[in-house]
Amino acid sequence: MTSGLKALTARGRSFIASGVAALLCAFILGEHDLLRISVLIISLPLLAAMVVARTRYRLSCARRLDPPRAEVGSEATVTLRLENVTRLPTGLLMIEDTVPYALGARPRFVLDRVEAQGIREIDYRVRSDLRGRFTIGPLSIRISDPFGLVELTRSFTISDTLMVTPQVVALPHVRLAGEWTGGGDSRTRSVAAAGDDDVAPREYRQGDDLRRVHWRSTARHGELMVRREEQQWQSRGALLLDTRRYAHRGEGPRSSFEAAVSAAASIGVHLAHEGLGLRLVTDQGAEHLTDSGLSLSLLDTLAVVRASTARSLEYGVGALRQGGGDGLIVAVLGKMDLDQAQELSRVRHGNMTGVAVMLDVEAWEHPELGEDEEFQAARSVLTGTGWRVVRLPAGASVASVWQDVAQRGRFAASRGGS
Repeated sequence: MTSGLKALTARGRSFIASGVAALLCAFILGEHDLLRISVLIISLPLLAAMVVARTRYRLSCARRLDPPRAEVGSEATVTLRLENVTRLPTGLLMIEDTVPYALGARPRFVLDRVEAQGIREIDYRVRSDLRGRFTIGPLSIRISDPFGLVELTRSFTISDTLMVTPQVVALPHVRLAGEWTGGGDSRTRSVAAAGDDDVAPREYRQGDDLRRVHWRSTARHGELMVRREEQQWQSRGALLLDTRRYAHRGEGPRSSFEAAVSAAASIGVHLAHEGLGLRLVTDQGAEHLTDSGLSLSLLDTLAVVRASTARSLEYGVGALRQGGGDGLIVAVLGKMDLDQAQELSRVRHGNMTGVAVMLDVEAWEHPELGEDEEFQAARSVLTGTGWRVVRLPAGASVASVWQDVAQRGRFAASRGGS
């Protein structure tokens, strides 16, 4: 009953106030009819409070996100599934789901009645122009009486997470010389390529594919022998993302920082699909990625990456040096000075391929300006040590400059041969 009284609406409180005033007037004036009216007015919200407080609706709630990961600027559909698990129909239900401000306004719905054992599904859409991990829920239900005198709120505890990932653009295939030097060929090595005599067979096991039977070994051993499974070599590479706030310009979704994150996501997904075992490194050091579902792990990590307060790439360069088996390093860089460029240039050695995507960050604030001297000096240092450097201007997609990586490789090869 107490919880019901606390749930009185403004209308319910007005009824009680009016009833009390009428009751006082009835006693002062000695009007019995007014007394009966006042009792009726006071009784209505009290009875409604008692009924609502004793309501024992049992509702189950489930939420489904489609898709559970959405790119920046794209929509996701949230489906709410409510089930009345009791044998009593519900009254009027007002439903409100908890949604972060970045995903839009809080969705509100009204259900007139849910029959016994009935199910209702409600859909709404969310959209975000910001990356991040967003919690949706919990769901709250407001139960009210038919007169609107009492309103009781009950909440579920379940919530779900929507990952809003950076924008990923498809990149053209570019053959990067030295890309697969980290740990082998990275492709599946067929036993047929080694020749039939070089195969190391084993005995047949239940469930083996009969097409892999090695007949020469079967005849020699007198029992059914099969070729061993094809072996996999996983090449390794590293992706460096410059997250220093000092090295970027602009604010919000159109900043150079967001352009760098999107470029890193596009390159990382592209290389992962090409079979490269990838490490993600920032100016803060190495980031943990799971081997299973590398692309999804990369996107989840980049969805929540934030600009750092660092002024140098010291920790990032140190993390790159620790990965001695990397055959490829791709660096997505913001503003670079000469010292930072020299420090990064020394990471590349031997047959390692180094690719630097340098954002012309000054163009984010002053698009009328061309490359400044500092940008040109940093690029010269990197290209002089064999890095393939491409410039990413403001408003351009990384896909539009990725093809230039191959041309930079041919240019570096010609310089090395001269």
